[in-house]
Amino acid sequence: MKKVQDRFLEYVKINTTADESTGTTPSFEGEFDLAKILVEELKTLGLKNVEMCEHGYVYATLESNIDKKVPVIGFIAHMDTSPDMTGKNVNPQIVDYKGGDIVLNKEKNVVLSPKNFPELKLYEGKTLITTDGTTLLGADDKAGIAEIITAVEYLIEHPEIKHGEIRIAFTPDEEIGEGTKFFNVEKFGAKYAYTMDGGRIGELEYENFNAASAKVVVKGRNVHPGYAFNKMINSMTVAMEYADVLPKHQVPEKTEGYDGFYHLVGIEGGVEETTLTYIIRDFSLEIYKTRLKLLEEKQHAINSKYGMDLVNIEITESYRNMKEKIEPVMFVVDHAKKAMERARVKDDIRPIRGGTDGARLSFMGIPTPNIFAGGENFHGKYEYVPIESMEKAVEVIVNLVQIYCE
Repeated sequence: MKKVQDRFLEYVKINTTADESTGTTPSFEGEFDLAKILVEELKTLGLKNVEMCEHGYVYATLESNIDKKVPVIGFIAHMDTSPDMTGKNVNPQIVDYKGGDIVLNKEKNVVLSPKNFPELKLYEGKTLITTDGTTLLGADDKAGIAEIITAVEYLIEHPEIKHGEIRIAFTPDEEIGEGTKFFNVEKFGAKYAYTMDGGRIGELEYENFNAASAKVVVKGRNVHPGYAFNKMINSMTVAMEYADVLPKHQVPEKTEGYDGFYHLVGIEGGVEETTLTYIIRDFSLEIYKTRLKLLEEKQHAINSKYGMDLVNIEITESYRNMKEKIEPVMFVVDHAKKAMERARVKDDIRPIRGGTDGARLSFMGIPTPNIFAGGENFHGKYEYVPIESMEKAVEVIVNLVQIYCE
C-alpha cells in the first residue's frame, strides 16, 4: 500500500489555486491536471465507473463486497486550494517535532511558534508536514483526497473487511464557493456522504453558518470642491456613515462560537460612487433573516435622511445551515462518532464558522457531515498537517464503512 503522506506530498506539488475572476469551472487549469492524475490512480486501483466530467469533477465507485443491502455512502474532498496565498511551487518540509519553534524559512524569518500557535504543543512527538514559509501547504483539502484514496486502497487489499457500495467524488472550486455548482447528485448516487474537509484531528461538524453576501452601492454627486457648498454629496462619506450604523461588536474579530457577524470585505469608490461588500453569517436562521432586514432598514434610514435614494443594496444568499437537513438523520453523525471512538480519536463536535460543500449537498438531497482531514492554520504559510492525524482519518473512514454494514 502507498502511504497517505506519500500521496499527499505528490498532490500538493500541483498548483490548484482557485481563481474566482475566470468565471470558468474549474476556475484554474491546474485543477484539471490534478483531476486527471486522480482518475488514473483510481483506475489503477481497480475502482469502477471512474470518470471526470467536463467541469473537472471526478467520480468513482468501490463496489460492495457483501450480499445484504446497505445504504450507499460517499466520501468527498475538494481539489482546489485557497486563493488567499499561492499554491504554486509548494515545497513541503518534514519535521519530527520535539517542541519549541519551527523555522520554516530562515532567509525570510518565517517561524512557526507555539507562542503564536499554542495548539502546536498538542503535536510534540508527532511528525509534521509544513510549508517552506513561502506558500500555503494545501492540506485543505489535498489531505482529504489522500485519506479517501488510501482508505479505499486499504479496503481493496483487505477484502475481509465488509462494506457496501462506496462512492467517491473530488470537486473543484470549493474555496470560492462553487464546489457543488455542477455536482451531479444523480450520478453520485450516495444516500449519505461525508466531506473529509475538517481541521484538527477529532473535528466532526454538522452545523454551519447561514450565509449571504451584500453589495451596498452608494451614489454621490461630484462638484468642483471650490464650489461644492450645499451641492456635493461625497459617496465615500455616506458609505462610511452606513458602515458606522451597523453593530460594531458584531464583526468576525469580536465573535466566536455560535456568534454571527457582519463582515466588511471590500471598499471601492470615489466621490461619485462607492461600493461596500459585506458577507453576513449566522447559525440561527431567524437571526440571519433579521440581519438581512437590518441592512435594508439602515439603507432606508440613510435615504430618508438625505431625501433621495443614495444607497441601494443587492443581497445574494449563499448557503444555509445543514443542521436542518442532518438532524432528521442524526445517525450519520453518530456513526462518525463511533468510527472515531474505534480509532481511539476523541470526537470534537463543533459548528463550522464558515461553509462547506456538505452544506449545499445536504440541501441537494445528500445529508453530508464534515470529518477532520487533520490540518492546522489553513490558507497560509503557517499551515501544517501531522502525518499521524492523516493516518487516523484513514482509519476513521475504514471504520465508518464497516459500521454502516452493522
